[in-house]
Amino acid sequence: MAQRDTGTPDLLADLADGVLTLTLNRPAARNAMSDDMNQALARQLAAAELDGDVRCVVLTGAGQGFCAGGDVKGMADRNAAGGAGASIDHAIHRQRVNQRGTAGKLFSMPKPTIAALPGAAAGAGLSLALACDLRIMAKTAFLTTAFARVGLAGDYGGTYFLTQLVGSAKARELYFLSERVSADEALRLGLANWVVEPDELVSRTREIAKRLAAGPAVCFRYMKENLNRAMGGDPDECLDMEVTHHVHSAQTADHREAAKAFVDKREPVFTGR
Repeated sequence: MAQRDTGTPDLLADLADGVLTLTLNRPAARNAMSDDMNQALARQLAAAELDGDVRCVVLTGAGQGFCAGGDVKGMADRNAAGGAGASIDHAIHRQRVNQRGTAGKLFSMPKPTIAALPGAAAGAGLSLALACDLRIMAKTAFLTTAFARVGLAGDYGGTYFLTQLVGSAKARELYFLSERVSADEALRLGLANWVVEPDELVSRTREIAKRLAAGPAVCFRYMKENLNRAMGGDPDECLDMEVTHHVHSAQTADHREAAKAFVDKREPVFTGR
């Protein structure tokens, strides 16, 4: 196994038997995204796309979770400080670039991608998992869109990927109500390909990834392109529109209230502003 330098402890990378495993590594924060993590993930995926030694990519999380999505505590801190200094247009463009380099790259890169979920995938963390070709979940893991609970519209392609997987009506239900989806329910809905006991997750993921890494790489490249094209629509257009709506919703009083309520460990009181 060859460890790769990602430039940050927030993301770990190792390559073995053609399988690049990228581990979101902020377990104390349930692997919530940081800027360092996102930038490193984009760099690693861009390099993996062109690296002939990488035949399959696995995305997973350290500890008991997969990814809690955006760092809501950090959002609350920024809101309390008066918000970020960048203009809204700069924020939208910056996130467009990041989303295309992470969720967009997992979806479009001409190699199989697998999300291995040891625990919760929420918000943008769910979006990253849905962007992968395949998902394997520990029986104790769960999924949730979570965005409505923090007054945000949603980002990282989740609306596109979820609608493609479960249809528009179910995607709307899961986004509007933000309820938890258990691993067994995710399997029934087609959001998960496999559900395993927690202590089997690593070995079963490795088994599947090694099989893909040993498979016909050129065939997989064109097979994935065919499958992506068969989905119809334009994922980049959806990703870009999501950013605009998500960043605008981050300016609302409802989001500021929800972020503060998250830190205070209470239910938010929304006012529609």
